[in-house]
Amino acid sequence: MAEFKEISPNASAGARLLNWVDNRFPASQLYKEHLSEYYAPKNFNFWYFFGSLALLVLVIQIVTGIFLVMNYKPDAAVAFASVEYIMRDVPWGWLIRYMHSTGASAFFIVVYMHMFRGLIYGSYRKPRELVWIFGCAIFLCLMAEAFMGYLLPWGQMSYWGAQVIVNLFSAIPFVGPDLALLIRGDYVVSDATLNRFFAFHVIAVPLVLLGLVVAHIIALHEVGSNNPDGVEIKGPKAPKDAQGHPLDGIPFHPYYTVHDILGVSVFLMAFSAIIFFAPTAGGYFLEYNNFIPADPFKTPNHIAPVWYFTPFYSMLRAITSEMMYALIACVFGAGLFAALKSKMPSFMKAVSVVACVAVIAMMLSIDAKFWGVVVMGGAVVILFFLPWLDNAPVKSIRYRPDWQKYLYAVFVVVFAVLGYLGVQPPSEIGGRVSQVGTLFYFGFFLLMPWWSQIGTFKQVPDRVTFEAH
Repeated sequence: MAEFKEISPNASAGARLLNWVDNRFPASQLYKEHLSEYYAPKNFNFWYFFGSLALLVLVIQIVTGIFLVMNYKPDAAVAFASVEYIMRDVPWGWLIRYMHSTGASAFFIVVYMHMFRGLIYGSYRKPRELVWIFGCAIFLCLMAEAFMGYLLPWGQMSYWGAQVIVNLFSAIPFVGPDLALLIRGDYVVSDATLNRFFAFHVIAVPLVLLGLVVAHIIALHEVGSNNPDGVEIKGPKAPKDAQGHPLDGIPFHPYYTVHDILGVSVFLMAFSAIIFFAPTAGGYFLEYNNFIPADPFKTPNHIAPVWYFTPFYSMLRAITSEMMYALIACVFGAGLFAALKSKMPSFMKAVSVVACVAVIAMMLSIDAKFWGVVVMGGAVVILFFLPWLDNAPVKSIRYRPDWQKYLYAVFVVVFAVLGYLGVQPPSEIGGRVSQVGTLFYFGFFLLMPWWSQIGTFKQVPDRVTFEAH
């Protein structure tokens, strides 16, 4: 057991209280390690606002969620009416509800921007692989949390969206029907489904999410933050002062706490403007069909998930029987390329070819609907492997060839187009574009070990580049 620290009896009451706490809980130590003595690179730019903003939105969602649960009833007979009661009769209930619904979209906007920053600056590279993996797990939990929360208003789009998504699990061979039945708790989306989703949305997933957020921050502070140059400021060769502090770093508090206040202020202005003037965002944040009570006997003309799921929903819809032949050609081509170009022994090359043939046979024997589910899930899972897919000699996009910058820009455009098409009703042209976009999305990551090494890379500076502003 650690020895108790003594303090002068003449010390102030506040100092004595802090000493009493420190002898029983490392409050001052945690403050120093994670704020006042946590040195972060001094060249952070606006892209680094989004980490703290994600934490802010998480707090907003938890607090507003608590107030909503006080008046919401997870019962299929009265769930929709309880939401209307919150909106119309509970004092400031409309504000709490709109803060929560807008906060869900804000959460994904902030997280997408945060992940894109990690992508362009190589924040997933060594030694931050675990930071990235925890971040991707947070993203996966957010998707589950948002999907389960989407059912709770028990509107038309909530009901039928859940019906469509849960039915996708039935496409999994052998266990699919039983798995879908387990998720629903009934043969159709019903009161049992609503209760299950409510329990997961309010208790189970938030606990996992909070644990992952803590793990994400601890892992980040263990290895230190990345920066736009991709230069390690705490490495053995990094310049340090007499106290061992990095010369290219500054304490997180007060410098970056003040820095983040700027981002928080701008965000809250935009967030408030949406809540008060456009809470539905033209039907993107809250669909108009969700203001109609759920009716199992009346299907909406067009069923689509919320905008933040639509890029992956487009990939799901892109996998048709015709698209399967294109995927088979890609698998066969990849196997043949690996067999011809790799330095593997002949035995391993033969195994690769046999494996490709087995995969092709399996793809032909299983319904395309299942492979659509695989592609949709794979689009998220592939992000976990990004640290081992990127073989570029530099981390940051600043020092990569110009054509790679354009490639990242095309990736963003393709992802946005897939998101837009996911909102639209199915069409022949939209389907073709979605198929091309799906191939590009997976090609971007699966071919990254090859294309990330190509080109002339710029010299990375020994120290971070920084101009006061």
